[in-house]
Amino acid sequence: MSRLYRASHRRLQLRFDTERLADRIEQRLLKDHIDEDNRAFIERLDMLFLATAGSDGRPNCSYKGGDPGFVRVPDPRTVVFPCYDGNGMFLSMGNLGENPAVGMLFIDFDSPKRLRVNGEARIEPADAAAPPYVGAQFVIRVAVREVFPNCPRYIHRRDAAGRSEFVPRAGLTPPVPKWKRMEWAADVLPANDPAREPE
Repeated sequence: MSRLYRASHRRLQLRFDTERLADRIEQRLLKDHIDEDNRAFIERLDMLFLATAGSDGRPNCSYKGGDPGFVRVPDPRTVVFPCYDGNGMFLSMGNLGENPAVGMLFIDFDSPKRLRVNGEARIEPADAAAPPYVGAQFVIRVAVREVFPNCPRYIHRRDAAGRSEFVPRAGLTPPVPKWKRMEWAADVLPANDPAREPE
């Protein structure tokens, strides 16, 4: 009996003769918690990809970025990260109100290494994180269900040109994104958006 694979997975594994390999990966590498090595890996990264789905089952995948350490692992079964100001659509975050299941993919393009973490997420107030995140609208707390490495062989190298100037940091005011000053967006911004102030 597999904790990870369903009939749809098994059909493809049988077709391509990977069932034995898939079973070995599950037996040896699948965990229900984040160990110290994986915690250190997650907490040194500056990005993750977040997969969610609404109650209709339609998926959404989003990129979440920040300074290294913006994703925290306060204990082996919990991941916390901030939601910063974005485009206001809240597609991924809105899905959490209908379906808390999430998949997170952590990639280090320089090692290369990648790790999958699946679990159940909930939105909490910005001050629920300790220490609090500078500039967070709220935080996402994920109860970890599955953790397993992902084959890194196709990960390409990236050239790090520098950190995003838009990430909130203590003592600094991030610049206003240019798109928020464009005609199509300027008149519908939230009342407290800094982009409403004159340049």
